[in-house]
Amino acid sequence: MKKVAISIGDLNGIGIQLALENHDALCKIVSPLYCIDEAMLTQASKKLNLTIPNDFQTIENIALYFDIEAGVVSKESGAYAYASFEKAVELAKKKKVDAICTLPIHKKAWELAGVSYKGHTDALRDFFNAEAIMMLGCEKMYVALFTEHIPLKEVASSINEKDLTRFLLDFYNTAKPKSTVAVLGLNPHAGDDGVLGDEEVIIQKVIDNVNMTLRQAQGTVSEPVEAYSDPLVPDVAFTPNVRKSYTHYIAMYHDQGLAPLKALYFDEGINVSLNLPILRTSVDHGTAFDIAYKGITLNNLSYINAIKYITDT
Repeated sequence: MKKVAISIGDLNGIGIQLALENHDALCKIVSPLYCIDEAMLTQASKKLNLTIPNDFQTIENIALYFDIEAGVVSKESGAYAYASFEKAVELAKKKKVDAICTLPIHKKAWELAGVSYKGHTDALRDFFNAEAIMMLGCEKMYVALFTEHIPLKEVASSINEKDLTRFLLDFYNTAKPKSTVAVLGLNPHAGDDGVLGDEEVIIQKVIDNVNMTLRQAQGTVSEPVEAYSDPLVPDVAFTPNVRKSYTHYIAMYHDQGLAPLKALYFDEGINVSLNLPILRTSVDHGTAFDIAYKGITLNNLSYINAIKYITDT
């Protein structure tokens, strides 16, 4: 059974409730180690009126004790969430756990705590000096993002042959998809042969080169099944008939891929960091400050799926 470090996320949010409520279910498939100390766990459990399971393994001296304030963005909760994440990564680096699963943080709380990273993926890139790839979704459909948290006006200029080539090669070698990966064009109608934009010329050239490189590496130059599709028209790429042919998509920008993904599979989606020396998964939802500590039953599909991805990898 794999051992998994759980970084507890923002304690003013719903992460700790997810951890407590789903501990027994997790223990049937992994051995969880929670990056929270006993004092903070006791405070949270009392506020939630939830019993701490006897086999709930914790770690001491994560960060300074603070008073949990449900639904409040604070530097104290941000500092604790970041320290919990750092501890989980440290455990993975030292091979004391097989993977890490991160519960939701609040980016503003990180900022208030003086953390320079916008989120987990940004931090992981720096920790490992690696081009981590953000992939989100579920078994039915995964979407990887070529560009992530940048203004929309900067996306077109970010599409260049060098970076896209590296991205597609890294994605294929780490995600190991079992069928052709769908690549979205950037422009409406995938550019309409240059009438609506010419970024697809770059995308197509990269796809052709990457497909050839992967065929040569596998010794199947004449193999008819390509690793990547030609650029697909974005507004039809996620229709039911097209989805029959693909389980993995590459989106050129954040909302291009995540809007359809969340419309289809919001409750069950997860976040996976690829192209790293450690395996990291996460829930694909936020801190839900509006319902934190209110006794509301939480949907656990994303959390359970994030753990199952670890067991299946």
